[in-house]
Amino acid sequence: MDETEHFTLSSLPTQALKLRLARSAIRMNHAPTWRINKINPVHDLVICLTGAARYEIAPDDVTLSPGEALLIPAGQRFRGHHLSGDSYTGVAQHFTLELFGRGDILQQMNLRRKVQLRNWQVLGPVVEHYRDTAPRDDTTLAQHHQFMVFLLSYLESAFIGWKDQTAEDMAGQDALSLLIVLTATRLSSNPLAPDALERALSTVPYNADYFRRAFRDRIGLTPQKFLESKRMEKAVHILGTGQTVKDTAFEVGYSDPFFFSRTFKRYIGASPSSYRLRGTDRTAIEYIE
Repeated sequence: MDETEHFTLSSLPTQALKLRLARSAIRMNHAPTWRINKINPVHDLVICLTGAARYEIAPDDVTLSPGEALLIPAGQRFRGHHLSGDSYTGVAQHFTLELFGRGDILQQMNLRRKVQLRNWQVLGPVVEHYRDTAPRDDTTLAQHHQFMVFLLSYLESAFIGWKDQTAEDMAGQDALSLLIVLTATRLSSNPLAPDALERALSTVPYNADYFRRAFRDRIGLTPQKFLESKRMEKAVHILGTGQTVKDTAFEVGYSDPFFFSRTFKRYIGASPSSYRLRGTDRTAIEYIE
């Protein structure tokens, strides 16, 4: 797949992904003589802070520079060496990421090997703090939360698409779990489309009622309710621009503004008018400044 698909892992409920840090973060501080040649039993995400290094991971030859992240897949041999006169510093974290506690989700993705992390001016100091405060012989809850931010940032930039025929090659509950994520991806990609639900469910090779129950068990919402939640998230953004509640309701597919308001409050926890006021006030403040 050459065209990047919509990425939705960050929209899934927390119980959908199981992250495990295999060891404490590696505080990289490598001199010009540094060399490495090994195989890790788990995935390794490497983030460069200063300097540069070259990695050979068949069939790729990758240069890693500040602000860039590199994924070294589990079980794959890699070689690396120092590339510049400055110290090569950064952080490396060994980890596993499972979908609904079953199966390695990264094995189901086509990913770019290396990416420039987005919003590095903000994320860079957080990565540096993560590196400097990591305990040497343990992992902490704070580490898990922080690393998930880095990992999602990498995946959002590196994700190309799901591997072809992946679900057909899997069995039982693993295949069902992946199809649930694929369906959530399709629903999130264009939630305002009139036929979004029908298109997302059209290729699911399961009984409709069975699949809806399985989707609800894993995601926490039925496909219909999940789609509604994505529409309400769109509505939050639209209201923040100062658009009226009535016009926002029509834009996200609701002909009755009162029904839209009730639905919005059920998902978001506040009225749409309160979000419109916040957006209007923020615009006014920015204009004054």
